[in-house]
Amino acid sequence: MKKLKYLHSILFSLCFGIAFSSCSSGDQKTKQTSIETKYTCPMHPQIVEDLPGSCPICNMDLVKISAQKNKTALRLSQSQIALANVKTITIGQGNFNDSKLLNARLVTNPNNTQVVSSKFSGRVDLLYFKEAGQKISKGQALFQIYSEDLLALQKDYLLNIKQQNAFPNEVIYKKLTEAARNKLSLYGYSSQQIKQLNIANQTNPYITVYALNSGLITEILISEGQYVNEGMSLITIENLDNLWIEADVYPSEIGNVKVGTPIKIEVAGFANEIISSKIDFINPQLNAGSQILTIRANLPNTKENFQPGMEAEVKFPSVSQNSIISVPNNAVIRDEKGNYVWIKTGKDKFDMRMVEIGDESDETTVIKSGIKEGENIVISGAYLLTSEYILKKGGNTMSGMNM
Repeated sequence: MKKLKYLHSILFSLCFGIAFSSCSSGDQKTKQTSIETKYTCPMHPQIVEDLPGSCPICNMDLVKISAQKNKTALRLSQSQIALANVKTITIGQGNFNDSKLLNARLVTNPNNTQVVSSKFSGRVDLLYFKEAGQKISKGQALFQIYSEDLLALQKDYLLNIKQQNAFPNEVIYKKLTEAARNKLSLYGYSSQQIKQLNIANQTNPYITVYALNSGLITEILISEGQYVNEGMSLITIENLDNLWIEADVYPSEIGNVKVGTPIKIEVAGFANEIISSKIDFINPQLNAGSQILTIRANLPNTKENFQPGMEAEVKFPSVSQNSIISVPNNAVIRDEKGNYVWIKTGKDKFDMRMVEIGDESDETTVIKSGIKEGENIVISGAYLLTSEYILKKGGNTMSGMNM
């Protein structure tokens, strides 16, 4: 009887163990299935859910995606490869030529700007130019001004001339006459005007102010009948024969830019007129708002084809690097988490590879690490491969790669 009970106990234990094992195995399978199975939207692959349902963006039914052992690998049929226009090249070392192109702008050269100011107090009686934007030649009259101060200086000069003529042997009168002449010169009287005053022997409270340089009148701060004080700015004249061109450079790019570096300038609207110049100034201080540096060069403008405010491009000479790996720009996929390329690993197999990039030109990008010579890299259709990868596997394109 005891033996029978003992056998019953053993059979019960075995049955319970088998049932428990089956349940555990089922739970593991269910758990594994739930981990591996996810759902995504065909139109919005960034939507990845654990359970079936509809897309919160377009309300389309979510489709099943399954994780694979190689999370970065992708297999396509020959028809898919043809439709995506996937093309590859074999990687090898070569030369890389990098020429920087910067956006620039033309500005006035302040060294060629003349600010006409009043050298004495008086009243503006006549303006020969009443609006800005007009060209003026050197020696052309700007305005006429009435001044009591000027009248007093003229009387003093003529009096000293008379005394010098009356006492030609007295040195003191010669010195007084010369001092009076210098005062008139400081007040803006030219040698020709002083000579005419000497010949006419008659005072004139009006003086005409002439332009010392040719250029363009950009600002007129007075009007007829207005009283002006000594030192007051009246008219601004800018000589446009030579302009400045300014461009912005990031601090990381300033290493190859030095004073004296030759550049090529192309002004918007003058594509066939390439101008050579040199960098003559690099601002040592960063712009507080944009954290960039300003570089500057002279731009000859003898034909006056260019105007301040025009847009331009500055091109730096090529910098050559030898024995490096570079790929076409379209081969590199960039997102917020890094840069990667697609490598063809078989007839219809592709693998995503994270890379470290270096310098870039208009067409190619230097690859510092991540790929090696002899590998086949996708140069056309890389973005479509990435889209197909997200659609099939969903989630982050960087998952499974060594960051």
